[in-house]
Amino acid sequence: MTFWKALTLASVAGALFLSATHARAAYPERPVTMIVAFGTGGGTDLLVRALVPFLERHLGNGARIEVVNKPGAGGEIGFAAIADAAPDGYTIGAINSPNVNAIPIERQARYSLDRLDPLYNLVDDPGAFAVHQDSPFRSLADVAAFARHNPDSVTVGTTGIGSDDHLAMLMFQRQAGVTFTHVPFQGSAANEVALANKKIILSAVNVGEAMEYKKKDRIRILGVMTERRQEQVPDIPTFAEQGFPTLMSSMRGIAAPRGLPPDVRTKLIDALAGAAKDPDFQARMKELYQQLRLLPPDQYAAELTKSTKALRELWATAPWLR
Repeated sequence: MTFWKALTLASVAGALFLSATHARAAYPERPVTMIVAFGTGGGTDLLVRALVPFLERHLGNGARIEVVNKPGAGGEIGFAAIADAAPDGYTIGAINSPNVNAIPIERQARYSLDRLDPLYNLVDDPGAFAVHQDSPFRSLADVAAFARHNPDSVTVGTTGIGSDDHLAMLMFQRQAGVTFTHVPFQGSAANEVALANKKIILSAVNVGEAMEYKKKDRIRILGVMTERRQEQVPDIPTFAEQGFPTLMSSMRGIAAPRGLPPDVRTKLIDALAGAAKDPDFQARMKELYQQLRLLPPDQYAAELTKSTKALRELWATAPWLR
């Protein structure tokens, strides 16, 4: 090879390298779509809309993120939209556990977990039972006593079959020896509106979602599904201290379709971590009563695997569709 030919090839290779480096550094060059698998005004929607300005800032390059709600089928429609998207970093979305784990276990889903890449978990929002402010029920024992004498008369709103709310309702039914009538909604906001308007008797919900209505004196929270009372709501008793050891929560994090370019994936993860650790974002989460649980990709994936294993074992002994 002649000197000049070698020099030309080296120049071309260098130009290609610089071009690729520039392309990577330019991400994102157009708006990023952030999918929310539930309706507006619910816990996941509030989290994502609070996150977006911080994530835009940490992505840099004048990043713009557009939130798109795709509710329905307990989150399946939105989760499938994330999994089906091109793995280029321009479509990401929020996933919720146990919903995202439970749906492929209970039915032939339009997505599978191995087609989703969990990037960063943000929140672990404890479950709760809430009633209307005017309800005669003052405790979980009141609900159980009434339901034992009036089977199927207590209507319970959830965010869909296989959701954390639905699973919590089923757990409580078994522990209390009662049966409820399940009323699924497309999101927690619709669930809480129904409760506030007395369309249902009880709402299985998450603390962060319920507190938005509790602050308006429209509902009362009967208990939280944690081992210990929560710092953000210390006046609300746990299920355990009322004699019902129900433990349930909704993990909310951000995922992408599997197969992102490594540099884009790294940039997204770094930006999510930076946004999540921003003091102003954390202050906003406190205002929304959403309990932070920050998990990087490996830990997040391990937690999802653990949840899937537990749900498969539950399904084998107590299928929640029967």
